[in-house]
Amino acid sequence: MSSLSPTGHVDTFTRDHLPPPEQWPVLTLDHGPAYPDRLNCAEQLLDATIAAHGADRACLTGEDESWTYGELRDRVDRIAHVLVEETGLVPGGRVLLRGPNSPWTAACWLAVLKAGGVVVTVLPVLRAAELATVLRSARVTHALCDARFLDDLATACADSAADLGAEPALLAYGGTGADDLTVRAQQHPAPFTAVRVAADDACMIAYTSGTTGAPKGCVHFHRDVLAIADTYSARVLRPTPDDVFTGSPPFGFTFGLGGLLVFPLRAGASSILLERPRPEALLDAVSQRGATIVFTAPTAYRAMLARLDGHDLSGLRRCVSAGEHLPAATWQAWYEATGVRMLDGIGATEMLHIFVSSSDEHLRPGSTGVPVPGFTAAVLDDEGRPVPDGEPGHLAIRGPIGCRYLADERQTVYVRHGWNLTGDTYVRDEDGYLWYRARSDDMIVSAGYNISPSEVEEALLTAPEVEETAVVGVPDPERGQIARAYVVLREGTAPGDDTAARLKEHVRERISPYKTPRSIEFLAALPRTATGKLQRFKLREAP
Repeated sequence: MSSLSPTGHVDTFTRDHLPPPEQWPVLTLDHGPAYPDRLNCAEQLLDATIAAHGADRACLTGEDESWTYGELRDRVDRIAHVLVEETGLVPGGRVLLRGPNSPWTAACWLAVLKAGGVVVTVLPVLRAAELATVLRSARVTHALCDARFLDDLATACADSAADLGAEPALLAYGGTGADDLTVRAQQHPAPFTAVRVAADDACMIAYTSGTTGAPKGCVHFHRDVLAIADTYSARVLRPTPDDVFTGSPPFGFTFGLGGLLVFPLRAGASSILLERPRPEALLDAVSQRGATIVFTAPTAYRAMLARLDGHDLSGLRRCVSAGEHLPAATWQAWYEATGVRMLDGIGATEMLHIFVSSSDEHLRPGSTGVPVPGFTAAVLDDEGRPVPDGEPGHLAIRGPIGCRYLADERQTVYVRHGWNLTGDTYVRDEDGYLWYRARSDDMIVSAGYNISPSEVEEALLTAPEVEETAVVGVPDPERGQIARAYVVLREGTAPGDDTAARLKEHVRERISPYKTPRSIEFLAALPRTATGKLQRFKLREAP
């Protein structure tokens, strides 16, 4: 790792809690795009794009409104004034952002960055306890929240105040009151001069679902946000200013942040933001609203295949699949139905976006593809040595972006031997194509969502009926995997559908609904070794 530039942050918490230099992966900065030492990625995504393409171009379309690039910049600048002048946000201050994909959520994200803040975007479905964990981890100073999702966040801010030293300044947007951020923003002038910080100053902390324990905060720099647009988007996706993006992943997932906001802005294109991106809504966005590029998971593509009748997809140009393995059969069925050659890819929150992908030149159904230009991939054994082509090993990545966990000892698990180890088992063929085999850990990937078994188990164990439990991922034709819970009940509780439904509701009330097990099986005892260790493989093999 090269030494960092002098920071432009006043609040240096994020930089102060980066991993030590010896724990960083090798960064291949000389092989990727070059950026000036001082910059602001929001200024580059918005102001620079307007300078190149004009302010009157269509930019963001939400459920009830559509904005041009000029209208987006007007709102971004006014929000930035509120943050700095009314709430005291200083460069480097962490701002939690909670809301569905919408033009106002996008404007808030850009405004935090333009003001020099560090944005911490979370899923709207997180519960108060989950939000409090993020607030404490990132030492959040401010929070912006869609008014419809305010209650849990207000509770989390109050619960975290003692640990943080003060309750984060909380502003709601999209409401009707005089104190709403949208109203307060109108009281400020539009022009706001972007705070240019170091290219290697943090601009965002993205939290993973985590394989075990608390989620991990992944720190990304201003240059990183531009790098994903200038590598994967520019050199693999290749959008034009006339493209219209849409998709299902929320901004709280970096897959959605890149695909639905960063990439279209960098290209001067537009984006249709869906708050409820069900398969029918995605099809309507293409057939009725002119979307040409879709980002979603294989699960959604399979669901759309069953609903194609009555939808004209002749304008669809690009389909990107990530979040879970794309089976060759799904690729083929989509191609035969639509004529579009789907681009498969694998990315990670730690790496911000896709680093291995198929492309126009490199496409074999069933293979994830080859490294994105600017990235290097290897398949390694447990000692960090390359394995022969055709043999399985750990997928390892290097590029202009690398894993930097915020004050987390698990940095040494993800980064080893100078490589980012993604936790996936892959095989490389003799032509350099990479083929997915399995997750290297126990993470469950269901419909593109990462689910930590231990987190679900902890929620189940708070139910008075549960004696023991183990959660595993099992194959599912629609979702790739589903979470199945095996439960040993306490004496006096009868197994059955009513008990299973009650336990699912118990979990749903405590953690994000998508983490709720879709299947609950009752056992007299969990399988264990003679030393008492749980034998998860036996549960995975159960019918």
